[in-house]
Amino acid sequence: MGHLFRAINLSKLLKKKGEQYIVLINNDDDAIRILKENNICYDIVDLKDPISDWETKVILQYDITVWINDRLNTVKAHSLNVKKNNVLLVNFDDRGEGAKLSDINFVALSLRNNEKLEGKNIYTGIDYLILNEEIEHYRRIRTNIEHVVISMGGSDTHGVTIKIVEIYKRMNKKATIILGPSFRHNDLLNKMIDARFIVKRSVDSLLREFNNYDLAITGGGITPYEANASGLPCIIVANETFEISNGKYLAGLGSSIFAGFHNYINIDAFTMELDIEKMSSVGIEKIPLYGTENIYKRISEIHG
Repeated sequence: MGHLFRAINLSKLLKKKGEQYIVLINNDDDAIRILKENNICYDIVDLKDPISDWETKVILQYDITVWINDRLNTVKAHSLNVKKNNVLLVNFDDRGEGAKLSDINFVALSLRNNEKLEGKNIYTGIDYLILNEEIEHYRRIRTNIEHVVISMGGSDTHGVTIKIVEIYKRMNKKATIILGPSFRHNDLLNKMIDARFIVKRSVDSLLREFNNYDLAITGGGITPYEANASGLPCIIVANETFEISNGKYLAGLGSSIFAGFHNYINIDAFTMELDIEKMSSVGIEKIPLYGTENIYKRISEIHG
């Protein structure tokens, strides 16, 4: 779901710039509903098909001149199908074998030292991080912890929400839980929650909802960056191994606490004293909001 919302944020900028675009997705009911709610133009394709050359059909149908992948691990066959049509190929965070054929590879979260990245032009760092444009409206400094929110992403594949609820119950703390549109652990969660927890599902605006809280417990994807940028500190639990570096990076920045990978959560992260005002200020100061504009500028420079 993080990739879907990144596509939505980029599409909104393209609309403002007067650019025509189409978002290509698999046939997923939740994704289709969200795109419709945001008035985003889309088409359904089989992204896992490396053989039929559906890419050429799409390029000809929509007169595509720039192709942007947000798939992390593109295959060589896909990149060849795009490039044979003289289309500018742009990838986000791509570590697949198709990355080496890209004209631009934006890797905003390349946080591992000496990581080998491929592509004709490579741009790294959080100056190329696509964040929700709403953040600017909700920036504020938190000064103490009164209200806590748990938000483990659009799907929470590994059921980390359940683990956090267990920790909070043992600590006799209360929190609000926000479930994403693809959450599939409802039966287990319903057995666990009690009066200390409020559950909200698929809120209209996560950032607007976040504005009501002083501390968030999140995964290690884009969500903690957006939360920190708005002044909301996080305790981060990595859902996937590639999220570990994000959690460590934001902890090093001073805007979040990293509680480890979901298989070995550091309980001490939930009991330590936090300088919430300092953490809030660091997030606002250190995380830029102009990444989408920077990406558009770099593409425009090369594409013409």
